[in-house]
Amino acid sequence: MKRRSFMQAATLGVAAGAIAKPAIAQAMPEVKWRLTSGFPKSLDTLFGGGELLAKLVSEATDGKFQIQTFASGEIVGTPQALDAVTNNTVEMAHTCSYYYIGKDPTYAIGTTLPFGMNSRQTNAWLYHGDGNQLLNEFYAKSNLYALVAGNTGAQMGGWFRKEIKSVQDLVGLKMRIAGLAGQIMAKLGVVPQQIAGGDLYPSLERGTIDAAEWVAPYDDEKLGLNKVAPYYYYPGFWEGGPAIHFFINLQRWNELPKAYQAALQAASGYVNGDTQAKYDARNPAALRRLIGANAQLRAFPQDIMEQAYKAANEIYDDLSAKNADFKKIYDSYKAFRGEEYLWFQVAEYAYDNFMIRSRARG
Repeated sequence: MKRRSFMQAATLGVAAGAIAKPAIAQAMPEVKWRLTSGFPKSLDTLFGGGELLAKLVSEATDGKFQIQTFASGEIVGTPQALDAVTNNTVEMAHTCSYYYIGKDPTYAIGTTLPFGMNSRQTNAWLYHGDGNQLLNEFYAKSNLYALVAGNTGAQMGGWFRKEIKSVQDLVGLKMRIAGLAGQIMAKLGVVPQQIAGGDLYPSLERGTIDAAEWVAPYDDEKLGLNKVAPYYYYPGFWEGGPAIHFFINLQRWNELPKAYQAALQAASGYVNGDTQAKYDARNPAALRRLIGANAQLRAFPQDIMEQAYKAANEIYDDLSAKNADFKKIYDSYKAFRGEEYLWFQVAEYAYDNFMIRSRARG
């Protein structure tokens, strides 16, 4: 009798499960979105972040929520990506906020500021220092909602055709560098140029430009810039920890079921950590290969760092006086940065400095 009751209960349980699963699946709508990337497919670490998000979201929703990823230029170019999301031409973009400072300089803070925080500090501010909230209040004015989606870590200072020994060597130098970093370098005498990545090699080879910054060894190696501009400078003080974002049309975000919003948030968080990890894993070997191919590694002279830092703060003070959105977010960013470096100098810097010196001693 007990065995018969157990079998009946088990059968009922299986039947209930067989009915419930399709019912739940049927309750989840099919959603198909398009994502335009701000990156070409050749930048596999960056472009791959969008592909990874689409894969994870699809798996988390049993294929009900599909996101089709397009490289920069396949639907719209990188400069038009945010407008395409705002206007609902596409539902999402995977790009860097600071590409759009022509709309408002406040967009720069979403990615990074010259002499800003490193990648860990940036994540701390975004997740636990009101950064995401403040930025999304600003982005909402353009019908956008943003999820942080990766970081390259500190970037390199770029490739130079001649050695740079002081600020005087920058005067009149034509350099591919955009945004607020270009404005800062202009104060030091540089003539900023905006040139697409694919045009950097021929521009340097012909002498149209004298220097160019890109990302870091893993991505820079693909462009072959060491063959036409042998001096490789560091650090890229304008990008100490640049964040990448998924920008979503705000109305489409609000229409999503909570489960789909959660899937996007979880997948974006995974992409955020994965992108940084890939760069950290791949840059060392790429740097070795570049040096092996006669790249001349150089640190920026101290006077360049000091004068650029001074110029950056002058620009931020000026923007804060003119732009209430910039001031509101920058005040939060600046205060958080100060606290972070108070902590990092005690433990992180002391430990890393010891380990670096120990490695050098063999």
